[in-house]
Amino acid sequence: MVCEKCEKKLGKVITPDPWKTGARNITEGGGRKIGENKALTAKKNRFAPYEGFAKCKICRSSVHQKGSHYCQGCAYKKGICAMCGKKIIETKNYRQTSV
Repeated sequence: MVCEKCEKKLGKVITPDPWKTGARNITEGGGRKIGENKALTAKKNRFAPYEGFAKCKICRSSVHQKGSHYCQGCAYKKGICAMCGKKIIETKNYRQTSV
């Protein structure tokens, strides 16, 4: 659960876009080099195993989404954004379980 403001901060997908219209991986407009491996060239998307994962501020479990402070379970139960903690949904009258 991420708010509209934090959607921009989410990481990009490494796999190429299958549709040519609106795709960034086409070679005609200077988008992608031929034979380029995006997993190796994009430093922002590269996985760093020694960095470690952040901990959730509520339940102290590991958070796998980069830049998040809350795990998805806690963000759903509280109705908050997982990255910034901003209230998204009013969960007062909801019956929510952690199953």
